[in-house]
Amino acid sequence: MAKTKKQETTGFEKFVRWFWMLFLGGILLIVLIFFLASVGAFGEMPDHTQLENPETNLATEIISSDGKTLAKFYLNDNRTPVRYEDLPQNLIDALVATEDARYYDHSGIDARGLLRAVLKPGSGGASTISQQLAKQLFHGEGSKNIAERLIQKVKEWIIAVRLERQYTKEEIIAQYFNIYDFGNNADGIRSAARIYFGKEPNELTVKESAMLVGMFKNSSLYNPRRNEEGVHNRRNVVLSQMTRYGVLDEKVKDSLQKTKLDLNFNPESHNDGTATYFREYLRAFLKDWANDKKNYKADGSKYNIYQDGLKVYTTIDSRMQKYAEDAVVKHMKKLQAEFFHQNTPDRNPTAPFLDLDKDEIESLMQRSMRQSERWRHMKYDLKKSEKEIIASFDKPTEMTIFSWERGEIDTIMKPMDSMRYYKHFLQPGLMSMDPQTGHVKAWVGGMNYKHFKYDHVKQGKRQVGSTFKPFVYATAINQLHMSPCDKLPKAPYTIEAGKFGNQKAWAPKNSDGDYSGEMTLKAALANSVNTITARLMDKVGPEPVAKLARDLGVESEIPAVPSIALGTPDISLYEMVGAYSAFANQGVYTKPVMVTTIVDKNDTVLYQFVPETKDVLSEESAYVTVKLMEGVTTEGSGARLRRTWMPTSGVYTEIITGYPYGFTNPIAGKTGTTQNQSDGWFMGMVPNLVTGVWVGAEDRAAHFKSITYGQGASMALPIWGMYMKSCYEDKELEVSKDEFEKPKDLSIVVNCDNYEEDNNSNSNGLDMPEEDVPDELEF
Repeated sequence: MAKTKKQETTGFEKFVRWFWMLFLGGILLIVLIFFLASVGAFGEMPDHTQLENPETNLATEIISSDGKTLAKFYLNDNRTPVRYEDLPQNLIDALVATEDARYYDHSGIDARGLLRAVLKPGSGGASTISQQLAKQLFHGEGSKNIAERLIQKVKEWIIAVRLERQYTKEEIIAQYFNIYDFGNNADGIRSAARIYFGKEPNELTVKESAMLVGMFKNSSLYNPRRNEEGVHNRRNVVLSQMTRYGVLDEKVKDSLQKTKLDLNFNPESHNDGTATYFREYLRAFLKDWANDKKNYKADGSKYNIYQDGLKVYTTIDSRMQKYAEDAVVKHMKKLQAEFFHQNTPDRNPTAPFLDLDKDEIESLMQRSMRQSERWRHMKYDLKKSEKEIIASFDKPTEMTIFSWERGEIDTIMKPMDSMRYYKHFLQPGLMSMDPQTGHVKAWVGGMNYKHFKYDHVKQGKRQVGSTFKPFVYATAINQLHMSPCDKLPKAPYTIEAGKFGNQKAWAPKNSDGDYSGEMTLKAALANSVNTITARLMDKVGPEPVAKLARDLGVESEIPAVPSIALGTPDISLYEMVGAYSAFANQGVYTKPVMVTTIVDKNDTVLYQFVPETKDVLSEESAYVTVKLMEGVTTEGSGARLRRTWMPTSGVYTEIITGYPYGFTNPIAGKTGTTQNQSDGWFMGMVPNLVTGVWVGAEDRAAHFKSITYGQGASMALPIWGMYMKSCYEDKELEVSKDEFEKPKDLSIVVNCDNYEEDNNSNSNGLDMPEEDVPDELEF
């Protein structure tokens, strides 16, 4: 039976009614979903406060005195935010052209892009920069479940709109660059620019900016260290997008697309980079600071030195630090090569040790094994038995070892053999300080922190040899008003047993075996004449000398016995540089300073250092002591600093003679060599910089056989010379070449031109054997 017209009309009306009901119901459902999402029905949503201060982990930034970032402390997020003003325009153009071309025309959601994505799947994503930021900040990767993914998308849209209301377009772009993980510990654009190109963000070129923006697609897939070809292609896509939207010239694009990535990879790990040993000291300093209750936050919690975005302003000068590290590498590489040459099995069957028999070496290695990190890890972390641990040291293991010639070497070696291999290496330490301010300018605690963790600036304490003698001379000047021109006999001298407490009789020897005639104090210090030092010690007594050293900041134990005159105490390089600085600072000791200021992420000052000073010596005594030490670099073992030529033949090598430094300015200093050449020292001063260098092996039984190579003038002085030469060449540093400041009312004669100098004094400083700390002679 045919339908009537009325029935057809009724059916159409029902269709229209249902269409509008479904349409309006769908809109109401969408509105309801958005409303429920906005009030947190589908999970927590960020409120106004969270949008204002999104939770992101910020690394602690370590800043040098010349404004450079030395490194950062972080656990998982190596992030340091930058302002929009610090981003180059080419980086911003690349981002907008590639990720969100209508960024400046929408309010968080790009309706045209969304419609295109719905109607034409595969035509490109519809997520705006604001949406991507919302995703990064508040809910991370999307779920694989479709329903959950849709809910996440709704939340993302809502947050994006809220972000647009909360921040300007520029602030959103800055946040997006700051939050993104570019891989390889490059969290945020600042870390990425530094790690991939060794630059600050505002220094990035167009092609560098294009590469980094290209990584936004997927930094794991487009990792330039693993997928260089893919990253290159992706970078070129970004360059094409920039041309498409009129922010890059076609010819420039074609030219740039033909270029390589030109990476300059600078990893920012805790083992790599500059000032690694100083940074480890600083980490301990910050932990102690954060654990001090007076430094807690307002809410009573501690600052997290890895996540709270602190800025630590240090005294280290990045340029001087680099010069110091370069000098260490240049000299130690040559010195180590000579040490290996002299300690082959043919030349030294007990290599690298000297003066030890087989049983003594075995005992030394066993002690080292039990003191090793491997032993600690297996015993306390893995709970292994002692038998299992000992057996593991003789089991071949894959490892990476250090070498000067080939860098890191991947090899298979028994842990015990690797320990013996590392015993061959000589270790360096250098610290440089402004004597007036106490600011430490350079700190090199070793030659490679990844393989040698021990810090030889502050942790290590070794016999200081003749670098202790200036304390004896300074005491004599201060107490007895002695002049550098006063003469004393070189004849053998004995301090009788019991004269100063319960000490044994002491009669030091002169290293050259010469006891004839007499010598001025200036020449005696320059030539390290032990018998004259013993006479001075007898005049003033060991307790005043020990007290002077303590007043000059030496905290290590100094027994009040005569033999300390020749440097028998173990003292750190840190203490020695601080003590010597008082001589250059008119007798005022200034405690070394490494940190000047700590601020939080909002630049609120949390810590400000307060200088610690102490008047120790009179201005006159300090100046006279300095004039004494100038003799070391004019007529003693430091005279090689004055050389302007390099020997081309004969027995001399760069190691023995040093290099052609050609210094002509006043330099006060002192070399030091300990018993059996186990430690080599050089302490050198100019009016506004005091620098100390130590070189020696981990175990004192590993050392040069002859004093020719083993003295401080061969082991340590060349590092000082190269470092200072670089500092002088950098005019911006303004390292002084002036005379040391003379007191107005100087009553002690320091100019010895009218005094007859000892005829036996060596004036060229080339082949003069350094002093050796002798065994005490008992009677």
